[in-house]
Amino acid sequence: MKHPIVIMAAMTLSAGVQAQSLEEGVKMYNYERYESAKKALTPLAGSNAIANYYLGLSELQLGNLDAAAATFAKYPTDIANKSGAVRVALKRNSADAMQQAQALATSGKKKEWEQLKYAADALTYTDGANKQQAIDWYKEVMVRNPSANILLEMGDAYLELPSGGGQAMTNFEKLTEKDPKNSLGFTRIGKLWYDAKKYEDALAAYEKAKAADPTNPLPYRYLADAYFRVNKLDLSKQNLEDYMQRADKTEQDMALYAGILYLTKDYAKAIQVSNDLMSSGSKRPTLPGILAFSYLETKDSAKALEYSRLYRAVQDPKKIGFQDQISIGKVMLANGLADSANYFFEQGVAANASQDKTDAYKEIAEYFVSRKSAEDYLTASKWYGKIVAEKPAATATEYFNWGVYSYYGKEYDVAAKAFEDMEAKHPTQPSATYWRGRVAAAKDAEAKEGTAVAHYEKWLGLNVEGYQRKNPDLMQAYQYLTLYNLNKGDKAKTIEYVEKVEALEANNAFAKQIRDYLSKPGKKS
Repeated sequence: MKHPIVIMAAMTLSAGVQAQSLEEGVKMYNYERYESAKKALTPLAGSNAIANYYLGLSELQLGNLDAAAATFAKYPTDIANKSGAVRVALKRNSADAMQQAQALATSGKKKEWEQLKYAADALTYTDGANKQQAIDWYKEVMVRNPSANILLEMGDAYLELPSGGGQAMTNFEKLTEKDPKNSLGFTRIGKLWYDAKKYEDALAAYEKAKAADPTNPLPYRYLADAYFRVNKLDLSKQNLEDYMQRADKTEQDMALYAGILYLTKDYAKAIQVSNDLMSSGSKRPTLPGILAFSYLETKDSAKALEYSRLYRAVQDPKKIGFQDQISIGKVMLANGLADSANYFFEQGVAANASQDKTDAYKEIAEYFVSRKSAEDYLTASKWYGKIVAEKPAATATEYFNWGVYSYYGKEYDVAAKAFEDMEAKHPTQPSATYWRGRVAAAKDAEAKEGTAVAHYEKWLGLNVEGYQRKNPDLMQAYQYLTLYNLNKGDKAKTIEYVEKVEALEANNAFAKQIRDYLSKPGKKS
């Protein structure tokens, strides 16, 4: 007598477990965890049409069109699976795809609404399909069944219309008012605010999405993207890592992760993740690029060259942007291929769509600066010279860098011109006057001509609010003026400047030499 009770209890428990598994599978699908959705739904699909429908949708999202079609075909009379077949037809651009959608929408009785909802879903979630028709069907659903929960779907359809953002927001806000635990609704609201550049509102919505369901990976992914776009790379990386803990770690996820690791300068990990992906068979063309530029940063120039060549071989040339061209130029330079480096630098500048090439020029210049040789400083100065030549409102810093790297590259005439122009364009910058003196002193190393005197004396006499002369700069000026006056035979002036040198550094060797020289017999004022 106990057996029927046991069997009934087991059946009830099995139904509960199945419902729970179905709910989990649908949730995984909605959270774009398609592999997890497949795993949860596959055991249920043989006896549950809705589980089969979401299994087919998961196959569709993973790009498995034939598998999706075969899955939907297992329930040929079920409305949901019929709409899945419509999605396949739309994806395949079948000539009768829209007719299939219309046939589904008009099937059933006048008061029935599910067929309209599923037909509208097929259009809403297929690229290029008629979104306005989907909205019209959703509106008819609301006429037939005002309590139907289609606010998310209708909002998604409005999102695809050029001016549908306001209507989309209305639907998502209504959804979250009715269901404060609807993480997807808050996620959509966050995306709308972000696209409108209302970042504080976007962040608040994403935080609500996380609070509504901490297992939802989507707000973390969008936050990673948002922080990336405003150049807060550490926060981008942190949110992406939070996303990865909740996501399926698909190939796409891991490739995105590798890119963020590179951008946040975690080069060793970027190399590891990219190599793992390529070893597992990934053919994503971005990976060799990440490897090339990460190896460059870790000083493995040979590997950088190897992967930069592979990157150029596998990536669509139209997708190798100006930043990549510049990075490839750096790889070439690191391998001693100066001509190739210059070619890619020029290609990078040409590929930069911005009218103002300042950032591209600066990046190239600063890479040469980092190499710290006179020849590289000179090359850097030429790139800064391009900024000044092409930018009518070049900043004092840009003039300064043009001049100072010309100086370090021993192109004194160019440096003199740079600081002369800087002084004229930015007369409130005392450093221009100082460096005019320093350049002139470099050309008059023995201080016999006195070409630096006027510049140094002018600089020493300038009174600019907030400007403080640095001791090393004062030392340069005082020593030159000491030597010049010594050469002139002006002992009083020489002593005056020697004392200034000693005030900066009591036991200065140069000052001691001058005093020793002046103390010799016959050295009178």
